[in-house]
Amino acid sequence: MDSQGLAAPQGGTVRALLTAMRPHQWTKNLLVLAALIFAQRFTDLPSILHAVAGFLLFCAASSATYLLNDACDAERDRAHPRKRLRPIASGVLPVRTALLAAVLLALGAVAGGVALRERFGLAVIVYLILQLAYCFVLKNEAILDVLAIAAGFCLRAYAGAAVITVPISNWLMICTGLLALFLSLAKRRHELLQVEEAANHRRSLAGYSERMLDQMIAIVTSATVMAYALYTMAPETVAKFGTDHLKFTIPFVLYGIFRYLYLAYAKDKGDAPSRHFLTDWPLLVDVFLFAAVSIAILYHSSRTLTEVSP
Repeated sequence: MDSQGLAAPQGGTVRALLTAMRPHQWTKNLLVLAALIFAQRFTDLPSILHAVAGFLLFCAASSATYLLNDACDAERDRAHPRKRLRPIASGVLPVRTALLAAVLLALGAVAGGVALRERFGLAVIVYLILQLAYCFVLKNEAILDVLAIAAGFCLRAYAGAAVITVPISNWLMICTGLLALFLSLAKRRHELLQVEEAANHRRSLAGYSERMLDQMIAIVTSATVMAYALYTMAPETVAKFGTDHLKFTIPFVLYGIFRYLYLAYAKDKGDAPSRHFLTDWPLLVDVFLFAAVSIAILYHSSRTLTEVSP
């Protein structure tokens, strides 16, 4: 199995490469589509096509960073009970092949991004630079490691707005960053408790303690819920959408966060957020309902604003 509990590939280099690209983690790049929803462009075909293209390009960019990270961490991963079975750490995928694929994916993402929208291409470049800094420096520093991860998610949200040429919402950036911090801290807590000699596996873990992480998670959880609740009822939000009905999506946000806390603390499953979003049915249904209700509210408000416009 790999770090997400998947079986180690047995079908040759191509299959190993696809596994190492971590397609199960492409769900993170769905944030690129967030601006499409909250800018009410989800009925505009050109915007949809640009957003989907942006999503695919970010999948290529993120896979390039996964390959690079796994190539750099191969030795440490071999000491981890699950990561030792990743394609590169297990020896199924040669390091040289992984690095070549990473370079090609990164160049393709940058070229495609610039061709799609210049500002979007710039976001892809900054994302890749951030990931290089994370791979070689930031992931070894406590606090900076989770802040870098959060910044990567904020760049995805920014890129989603850039690719459809709409202003980025400050609220979207704040909520995205806080949610990413929440998930990253929960993952660090799991790693700290589950991996023997955790600091030898990930050097930044030497700077954390269980108590410290619990306090940080509590702070970020409260801030995330409060930020989203304030966003739904903020005067600028109500003026933009012509409704305050987004507040009815708050219960979905609360349930999603509480469900993840339940998985992390009661079920000891804080190690793989992307896997849980795909395999935990209560969480999956909650995310679907959140998206469906949000789109329904925004679609209705956009029609109402159109009808009352002179």
